Amino acid sequence: MNKFTKPTLQKLEQIFHELEYSVRYEKGTFNSGYCLVENKKVVVVNKFFETDGRVIVLLEILDRILDDDSLLTEKSRVFYRNLLKNHHESLKPNA
Repeated sequence: MNKFTKPTLQKLEQIFHELEYSVRYEKGTFNSGYCLVENKKVVVVNKFFETDGRVIVLLEILDRILDDDSLLTEKSRVFYRNLLKNHHESLKPNA
């Protein structure tokens, strides 16, 4: 499993900013660790998650809301694609 860092989290938060979403970390009873308020473009993530949990949840949300990554800046698009690729590879069982 990957060990994600705060700079990785900050870059993901920047991607949400580019998509005009607000990311908030709050206490709540989220079954999946997050709440997506689509009409208001607000993402609420469980504030008790460590950095890894926050990154994984934000990746899940991006996968759900981002139909076209051409909406991102080139720098963010490259970062996002690499992060997704590395994350999916880390989930594969070793052969």
